[in-house]
Amino acid sequence: MEILQNNVGILGYGLYLPEHYLTARDISDATGGVWSEQAVIDKLGIIRKPVPGPGDGTQEMGARAALDALERTGLDPAEIDVILCVGEEWKEYGLTTSALYIQDRIGATNAWGIDIANRCCTTLTALKMAKDMLLADDDIDTILVAGGYRNGDFVDYTDSTVSMMFNLGAGGGAFIVRKGMDSNLILGSHIIADGSLVHTAGVQIGGINEPSTPENVEEGYRSLRLMDPVTMKDKLNQTSLPNWYTCIDESLRKSGGLTRDDIDYLAILHFKRSQHLAMLADLGLTEDQTTYLENYGHLGQVDQMLSLHLGLEAGKITDGSLVTLIAAGIGYVWASTCIRWGKAN
Repeated sequence: MEILQNNVGILGYGLYLPEHYLTARDISDATGGVWSEQAVIDKLGIIRKPVPGPGDGTQEMGARAALDALERTGLDPAEIDVILCVGEEWKEYGLTTSALYIQDRIGATNAWGIDIANRCCTTLTALKMAKDMLLADDDIDTILVAGGYRNGDFVDYTDSTVSMMFNLGAGGGAFIVRKGMDSNLILGSHIIADGSLVHTAGVQIGGINEPSTPENVEEGYRSLRLMDPVTMKDKLNQTSLPNWYTCIDESLRKSGGLTRDDIDYLAILHFKRSQHLAMLADLGLTEDQTTYLENYGHLGQVDQMLSLHLGLEAGKITDGSLVTLIAAGIGYVWASTCIRWGKAN
């Protein structure tokens, strides 16, 4: 029983995807033809991506994903002890707590909650926090990790320097994490950060340094930019892949001395097609051991929930599969978390 109590696993997951989509043709048109439809598909790896419709606020999409997780698992929301919200700062109303919006929306009357922010690494950060909290506190048994994402609202498709962000879409995701599980166990995690890059990319207008004014307010809503593209790209070219591979290798090591050969499925975020294929080759994986999110784009910290779902749906993840979830976020942060899916031995 003591051994089982030390097991932390994923009881279930939930998703919410808006009904509206932008296609590769739409994105090409938005660039004024600078990017052709075929280049958007072949190079950026986007066939289409979900975009928000009416009512698809960040907090609401997180709540809908949480409701989906509750429906899939049959869990009584009153059993949730804590909500770790992984939703973005761009939300219905500034300075409101998204975790508490979700708490009320789903009827988790016994839960307290906090918002955490680590950009597109937030979900993996939250999984580590959830596991650590569950093992450290006897009063916590069940944690909901949930949130929504729609940073694509800030993308200026006429700015060619941010083509790496043309894939940003919208959606919500949720994990229910529980102590005493005998399946879907969360194993090792590893996170690396480099704060020297913190102001190289972000929404430039609307903060304290460059506040909104009557003259720039419209521009501000399209000001997700590389504010120092030379520094960011030069440093990322040197450090990004080594940091990522360190996270992967360390998360495997912390999972009981595992190695890359043990990976059965890589739940990977969306980025350009050539980078995706290069990473698979470096890790010795095939395209059948992951899912390329070309029909979804990049949903920030929701990508790992989505990829897990698609992997299960396609039969790429089965009982006993070692699933390695990876993420990276501007700031800059890299992360990897391993999960042994199915019944524990």
